[in-house]
Amino acid sequence: MPKQTTQFVCSECGYASPKWLGKCPGCGKFNTLAEEIVSPPSPAKNKSAFRTALSARPTPLSKVQYERFERVSSGISELDIVLGGGIVRGSLVLVGGDPGIGKSTLLTQVAAHLAREHRVLYLSAEESCSQVKLRCDRLGLHSEFMLLNETCLDNAEEAFDEAEYVVIDSIQAVYTEALSSAAGSVGQVRECAARLMRIAKSKGITFFIVGHVTKEGTLAGPKVLEHIMDTVLYFEGERTESFQILRAVKNRFGSVQEVGVFEMTEGGLVGVSDYSGLFLSETRGEAAGAAVTPSETGNRCMMVEIQTLLSKTAFGLPRRMSLGIDLNRLIVLSAVLEKRCGIPLGSQDIYLNAMGGIRLSEPSADLAVCAALVSAERMIPIDGETALFGEVGLTGEVRAVSFAEKRVNECVKMGFRRVVLPAKNEKACERLKEKIELVPVSYVSQMIRALFPVAKKTP
Repeated sequence: MPKQTTQFVCSECGYASPKWLGKCPGCGKFNTLAEEIVSPPSPAKNKSAFRTALSARPTPLSKVQYERFERVSSGISELDIVLGGGIVRGSLVLVGGDPGIGKSTLLTQVAAHLAREHRVLYLSAEESCSQVKLRCDRLGLHSEFMLLNETCLDNAEEAFDEAEYVVIDSIQAVYTEALSSAAGSVGQVRECAARLMRIAKSKGITFFIVGHVTKEGTLAGPKVLEHIMDTVLYFEGERTESFQILRAVKNRFGSVQEVGVFEMTEGGLVGVSDYSGLFLSETRGEAAGAAVTPSETGNRCMMVEIQTLLSKTAFGLPRRMSLGIDLNRLIVLSAVLEKRCGIPLGSQDIYLNAMGGIRLSEPSADLAVCAALVSAERMIPIDGETALFGEVGLTGEVRAVSFAEKRVNECVKMGFRRVVLPAKNEKACERLKEKIELVPVSYVSQMIRALFPVAKKTP
């Protein structure tokens, strides 16, 4: 067997170097060279590969047989929904999220459920076996599954043959001796993930892999880590909140439109099937600066309350802070209100928060953000039975959004009496006019006149 050697390859331009360099000579980027294994192929291997390539024949699409994927329940209905109906045998599932959000707790519960009928191995690279047992006792889990405290993937590979399901906690803590770099580096994460992928596909073992998240909110390690995985799940929400959202970013065996809502309890993470009102305050409509929007989160529509606070800035540059909504989007919307609608926000500090720690990434929440900002500036509360949705452009126009009828239906279900929506979406919701009042608007200024007919500001 030829000896394995390593080289350092730039993740940006592909420049290869026999030693590590802080700056890539090819593209000039810093800290982009990662260690990779290089195995020189033997002449016999080249010949066999050449013969295999000659004998390979393409298959017509009509003759390709469907492959039935065996699915197993994880014991948590919300997780099964996100996975597309259950766990697929021989797949790689990556679970990412902030520290302390519940990744290890969720996978411990899954391991305990699967251990009732299957062989399960929990590879704990960050915690001792006693710590994992303590967590199981705290959660009330009494199923028998195997525990292994090991950080070297080479030593743990033999134990994989005795299991059907393996939990790796976490991928940033394991390493392979084939590379000299430290555990958690780009090269180590890439090589360990590739080796786990080969084991899963060749032996039919299902792997659950825990991945850390950086300060920027992205998965630590190379982007190729997500490409290798069959399913990539992300936890959303703040650690201090009791409700968390599990979203599928990638799923080769199901839809990425599904999300799961979980509640952290003393017995671990519990799926929440009735999520109505989770992201609404009990005193909505009483204080200025709050607006409600129906947000399409995956295949579910949730009513989310957006709260804003304005304060006169004490410095020359006003401050903008946002939780749950993109900060750049907040800056753009405040500029549209000031330029197109004459709302004086240039000398105000703006603080915005989406209730419950949920993150709203779709532009349909723009109109509700604008309404909350105007309400906070004029100190006029918005009726608690009014909801808004619509995308706002730089010209102040309100653009149509998708799933308008589904959003209005959710407003009717939650007992709202009025909804402000884009004028282009009114036709799609005509059959609901008898159940709820529709207020179509084409520009933000029309929304302001509909909700705030009197521009009175209390001292």
